[in-house]
Amino acid sequence: MNRIFLIGYMGSGKTTIGKVLANIVGFTFVDMDSYIEAKQFKSVSQLFAEVGEEKFRLLEQQCLHEVSEFENVVIATGGGAPCFFDNMAYMNKQGVTVYIKLTVDQLAERLETSHANKRPLLADRKGDELKLFIAEGLARREPFYSQAQLSTVGSDEQILMLICKFVAEK
Repeated sequence: MNRIFLIGYMGSGKTTIGKVLANIVGFTFVDMDSYIEAKQFKSVSQLFAEVGEEKFRLLEQQCLHEVSEFENVVIATGGGAPCFFDNMAYMNKQGVTVYIKLTVDQLAERLETSHANKRPLLADRKGDELKLFIAEGLARREPFYSQAQLSTVGSDEQILMLICKFVAEK
């Protein structure tokens, strides 16, 4: 096992946990959104606006295949990446997949305080409206997320410990 894919809804902690995990296991860390932005010289939100979701998802898949060639790497995927094409099955073949599973309330709290101004989809959503938006998004994505080899719940620290234990047993 030399690739760990972290999946989950936006705000679940994939990047935060991924950086610490990579440091612990001595792997390189790659954030898919940052990787795409560096290749395209545009933000994910700019790309979405300019090329639309369908073309963005194709670009995302291409980049997923590129980073899946890397060795000894922790990859934080975009929240939607597992839900398109054969991406989830592909990641399961290429390495260990970990679903960082948080509740709607946990996600809403994180997204409302730290991400709302960075994410166009969340710009004007707060409180119950934000929770409803998250709940609907999670319901659509859960069938894909649930295909991960490991599902984790808890605090970032608890999740990190679960992942480390799982990876050590692989």
